[in-house]
Amino acid sequence: MISSDISTVLPEIVLAVFAMGALIFAVYTRKDALAPTVLWATAAAFVGVAVWIGAAGGDANVAFGGAFIDDAFSRYAKVIILLSAAAILLMSQDYMTKRGLMHFEYPVLITLAVIGMMMMVSAGDLMALYVGLELQSLSLYVVASLRRDSVKSTEAGLKYFVLGALSSGLLLYGASLTYGFAGTTVFSGIISTIEHGHMSIGLLFGLVFIVTGLAFKVSAVPFHMWTPDVYEGSPTPVTAFFATAPKVAAMGLFARVLHDAFGAGTADWTQIIALLSVASMFWGAIAAIGQKDIKRLMAYSSIAHMGFALMGLAAGTEYGVQAMLVYMAIYVTMNIGTFAFILSLEKDGQPVSDIAALHQYAKAEPKRALAMLILLFSLAGVPPFIGFFGKLYVLNAAVSADMTWLAIAGVIASVIGAFYYLRLVYFMYFGEEGDALDKPSAPILWVFLMGSAAVVVLGAFNLFGIEALAVQAAEALVR
Repeated sequence: MISSDISTVLPEIVLAVFAMGALIFAVYTRKDALAPTVLWATAAAFVGVAVWIGAAGGDANVAFGGAFIDDAFSRYAKVIILLSAAAILLMSQDYMTKRGLMHFEYPVLITLAVIGMMMMVSAGDLMALYVGLELQSLSLYVVASLRRDSVKSTEAGLKYFVLGALSSGLLLYGASLTYGFAGTTVFSGIISTIEHGHMSIGLLFGLVFIVTGLAFKVSAVPFHMWTPDVYEGSPTPVTAFFATAPKVAAMGLFARVLHDAFGAGTADWTQIIALLSVASMFWGAIAAIGQKDIKRLMAYSSIAHMGFALMGLAAGTEYGVQAMLVYMAIYVTMNIGTFAFILSLEKDGQPVSDIAALHQYAKAEPKRALAMLILLFSLAGVPPFIGFFGKLYVLNAAVSADMTWLAIAGVIASVIGAFYYLRLVYFMYFGEEGDALDKPSAPILWVFLMGSAAVVVLGAFNLFGIEALAVQAAEALVR
């Protein structure tokens, strides 16, 4: 270990020291009484590290013999992960405090999960990949079951843990096969064993098992079975976290593995990813139609959206990676605003997630309803909102890679998916008269809801410069 290695992983080290310091601070003080202070300090640390990483720039740096890669691709993903995690933490304070869930462990566990995600998008070795993945997963298993007096929350944590263990086993088996046939765990060494654009049968089997494990993390069909139950059972702020930062990390890791380790054999994996993409888009769109719980609806929505993101990866090109990165940034922005709205839904002081509670919501809260309408239209891909441009990017990537059939499937799935988004709009503006919900009391939720809606509208003009950053990130990955 040399000083250059340490400097390359310094942001992760800083966050790890912060997490351990926050843990010791909470244990030796008043514990939960200072939990809000720890939460705000954690959010501030995330923003500070995001600015640090974003401003770093420069060429790619490799540490620990290729196990850790710091390049434009990882920096792009890390900034989105850190900023989205900070937003979710700030949004969650009111909800967690009211329900007695504001424990000091909560921001500490989120910090450890974020460190794991940062490790995932920088992984250059199968061992580093697994360490980052498990650090993220173990933290998320705990926060999913944070509401210990709730059967649904406990069930969510247990299902996530059991199915997560299964996916980890599949991924590890794939990694062992890859190591056995490539003779190395380093991505740069694996890609060098692929000759003439095609890999050996053993290496191909290893890739299939690795893709299976990663597909679980991005909720791709048919490895999505945990998503609706975990989204519904987890505390709503935790659900919001699941829908944002971990998805970016998993998609980043997916792209890293496919292009850095198996990029010389794109013909062998593009069809696999395309199949996952089609299945996710259609199943997410169709299954969401019958949902009555808005959190379960958002679970199927995330499955469909991951299908669109996978369309970019299925192209197997630099432009496809760029399209995926733009799509993920837009997806996270829309979800932060949507969950800010969901977190504000209460009846007699209790959280509400039944879609029927939205009947005539626009009469009581016209501004919030308008902001949610904008976000729902954007999620559906209706122009001129920013969500339309995200889908346009991945559709263009598929067409440019001679996968027009995949783009056509995406358009059809998008049309089907528009139904359940527009149904929420119908309930808010034209639904039957019902009992009014409580007046939202958390100003921070208003800020994120309105801010997200504003970005969705104004971002249609120039995407706030995300395109140029995505181009740099894609160039750094696809060499």
